[in-house]
Amino acid sequence: MTTVKTERITFGSEGVELVGELRVPDADGPQPAVALTGPFTGVKEQVVGTYAEVLAQAGLVTLAFDHRGFGESGGRRQHEDSQGKLADLRAAVGVLAGRPEVDPARIGVVGVCLGGGYAVRAAATDSRVKAVAGIAGAYNSPAQITQTMGIDAYRSALGGFLDRYDEYVPAVAPDGGEAAMAGDEPYAYYGTARSASPYWRDEVTRGSLHSLMTFDALSAADLLAATPLLIVHGKTDAYCSPELARELYERKPGDKEILWLDADQHIDLYDVKPHVTRAAQATADFLHRNLRP
Repeated sequence: MTTVKTERITFGSEGVELVGELRVPDADGPQPAVALTGPFTGVKEQVVGTYAEVLAQAGLVTLAFDHRGFGESGGRRQHEDSQGKLADLRAAVGVLAGRPEVDPARIGVVGVCLGGGYAVRAAATDSRVKAVAGIAGAYNSPAQITQTMGIDAYRSALGGFLDRYDEYVPAVAPDGGEAAMAGDEPYAYYGTARSASPYWRDEVTRGSLHSLMTFDALSAADLLAATPLLIVHGKTDAYCSPELARELYERKPGDKEILWLDADQHIDLYDVKPHVTRAAQATADFLHRNLRP
């Protein structure tokens, strides 16, 4: 088994202090590296930490961190700031590029769930990112949402979020209660010991839902022609659309790969074997192929 050293680090992003965990496998010379970004409301001890450890064991330097507003990082508490999170990813790539253990020409980004959308958007606008992978990714598309809801219902929903922008709502809730991530499945992860972290909080601003409904990840596909892409997705996923994952893959020019897993639920790719094992191994193999010296 590879020996991995874990180091707690802090770094800045637009004046906000972020807290992360850098995992460095024991190896000679500068290594390939990845910054990880994860689910809505997630913190570094949860899903991104799981994948960061497995990828480090596979020979990649990894950086899992708390985005602004969440976990131990600074910023407005429990608020989803789409542009701010993209800035955080740029800062994370910069941190990796400046580490002596990392080859700055061999950096990728890996996103899980909502982080999948941020990962592809970050890779589309940062030429330092040489490969990108989305796992059970949320490839949000306002255009697709309006086609499903209708423009009037979409605008009405946005108006409701703006009217109560600064109010807080539970992130998850049992028994069909009101929550930003409604339903039994999110609660089965975040509402139980499966997601245990002293830094996760069960609340988020209503304005965060406005951010989610207006963030456009899908259109990043057209800007990724020079960046190899891997999509790993469950065939069944009630929270991150397999159809949007397929559309992103089909629209993306250039090098790309897709792996469909026989997962029963979205959260199976958070912590359930063999799904996480397969997703992480496929991601590690993809990154090693595409982050060569």
